Amino acid sequence: MAKKVKKARREGIHTATFSPKMVGLLADEVAKTVIRRLPSFRLRKKRKKTKKIENAIFLDTSAIIDARVFDIINSGVFRGTFVVLESILLELKHVADSQDTVKRERGRKGLELLEKLKKTKGVRFMLLLEGENGSESKDIKEVDEKLIYKTKINKGRIITCDYNLEKKSSISGVTAININTLATLLKVRAVPGEALHIKVLHKGKESTQGVGYLDDGTMIVVENAVEEIGKETDVLVSRVIQTTAGRILFAKKI
Repeated sequence: MAKKVKKARREGIHTATFSPKMVGLLADEVAKTVIRRLPSFRLRKKRKKTKKIENAIFLDTSAIIDARVFDIINSGVFRGTFVVLESILLELKHVADSQDTVKRERGRKGLELLEKLKKTKGVRFMLLLEGENGSESKDIKEVDEKLIYKTKINKGRIITCDYNLEKKSSISGVTAININTLATLLKVRAVPGEALHIKVLHKGKESTQGVGYLDDGTMIVVENAVEEIGKETDVLVSRVIQTTAGRILFAKKI
């Protein structure tokens, strides 16, 4: 090859030489030109469509610990797929390991009721792990925010006992059913002049008062009933007071 080049030079023929860098640039340009002339097409990665959970009902830690939600589920009031996030389950396990005796018992009871719900015939239950059923935002750190996010992308509802979570969900456009609000709506609507049969359980604030409760937890303060403590008696509602803690009925013995 070298002899041919020298011969060409002697004969006055100039041979062009290119650096490796130049050759690379030329190759890139040729490749781009070829691609432009080819029929246009794009390689698209097949995205796995996220299948939304049908009629999803997400359970919050507070509702699981409260436990009333399980009675409501068993009554058939709610229909759908009951979903517990992995982060909710971890939070519940943390409560079950608490040093506080009451919290520990509530946490363990919640775990037992979840296990029972999972095995209940006719009830659809699902534990949703991180990253399943939709991409998980790395920016979401709080359990409540994750719950709202997952509920929103699945077009579901949240059951909670947490007032703040209820309000956060509402702002985010997610329906949240507060068990406490539901219980208040379902309380007996006793009115002045109505007769009730109750059991007087303990003294009231005043020395002559006796206190009893309706089945829904509504307090009844009965005048001159301190001697009736531990006994069942008929009373007549005299007035109803609404407080931030709920309604209080005042009554007189019949």
